[in-house]
Amino acid sequence: MADWDWEAVEMAVRSRTLRVAARALEQRLNSDTSDHVGAELPCPCGSPAQYRGRHEKIFTSVLGPLHLRRAYYHCTQCQSGFCPRDRDLGLESSSLTPGVLRMTASTAALVSFAESNQLLHALAGVEVSAKQVERAAEALGAEIARDEQQQVEKMSEIAPTMYLGMDGTGVPMRAPEVASRAGKQADGSAKTREAKIVTIWTAESRDPEGKPVRDPGSVTYSAAIESAATLDTSPNLSDFAERVLREAARRGFSAASRQVVLGDGSVWIWNTATELFPQATQILDRFHAKEHLSTVGKAIYEDSVEGKSWIQARYDELDQGHLQSLVRALRGHMGQYPEARECIRYIWNNRRRMRYLKFHQQGFCTSTGVVEAGCKVVIGTRLKRAGMHWTVAGANAIIALRCSQLSGRFEDFWERRSDRKQAAA
Repeated sequence: MADWDWEAVEMAVRSRTLRVAARALEQRLNSDTSDHVGAELPCPCGSPAQYRGRHEKIFTSVLGPLHLRRAYYHCTQCQSGFCPRDRDLGLESSSLTPGVLRMTASTAALVSFAESNQLLHALAGVEVSAKQVERAAEALGAEIARDEQQQVEKMSEIAPTMYLGMDGTGVPMRAPEVASRAGKQADGSAKTREAKIVTIWTAESRDPEGKPVRDPGSVTYSAAIESAATLDTSPNLSDFAERVLREAARRGFSAASRQVVLGDGSVWIWNTATELFPQATQILDRFHAKEHLSTVGKAIYEDSVEGKSWIQARYDELDQGHLQSLVRALRGHMGQYPEARECIRYIWNNRRRMRYLKFHQQGFCTSTGVVEAGCKVVIGTRLKRAGMHWTVAGANAIIALRCSQLSGRFEDFWERRSDRKQAAA
């Protein structure tokens, strides 16, 4: 036995076992003709559908291909047909069985459709083409997106302090999706659409220095390519504001004793925060503020030692809450350097969100690292890879699928989905 190719043995035994199981399941289902319930059945359109014999279709299962013969009914009024057994087994809209659909969702949420095809073959011996993966994953993601709008029950315990962060990142789009849209290209055109994300987490833990640390398993995400703007005369919230409210309701954000909203300097973030959570403490990401100071220092001193010393001095003033001293240092350069003028304006607009010494004394996080990581984990690593270009609908479907899995909600969604299909059957 020492000279056996164990991998070949394992794969051969698995393949043979799955084939035997698939044939046994086929025989069991095909021998049952109880799905023929008479010469006519009511069609969904309301007209009677006539029995037209048993039709065969190949379904992809975790055991391999299944050749199933099902009773088929055809409606002459709407010229469509259906098989009652497909509905009973949850197969009416796909040739993938629930087990394979779940596998496909898991892989497509993580890697490209082509890589999903390869993983399903290598790990499960299941053949699902890249195009099938795309159709199935986007259809399921669209289901999850609709489900997300309806499921807003509180999902976890409320911590004393809860953090909510918002951010946006560009997603590469197909040309028709950005036609006539203004963008950052040299000619003013756009190649991306912004996906906006809301992240909620807790940080009751502390590091050895007493600084707050994100609690493991506390982070949840919700995101989509959608607008955060509405007309001033509109009584309705924007689509993204509605999303933020749903996520806040699920997490019990507004019921926390201390509510903190973190973000960079984007106006839409603070407008949304003020509109939805006027009672919350707003904090500008400290490292984002330092990036502005670093930009000014490099514009004045380039990469010199003097410049590094100047930048560090400004960092210290920021951390210690000496904003007046910081602005005085910038004013000395505002006549010659537009970066200094812009930084002063930035500090003035966000001064109440930059009281870092006070925030640290209160035990608050002052960094949006969790939010920026969410942009990379939820959006970047899946939708911004080389060669990828999306439709808005396709991107939003995969984003919804990815958010549900990364936020630990996919199992609940799958259970609700199964219950709905059983009730419909």
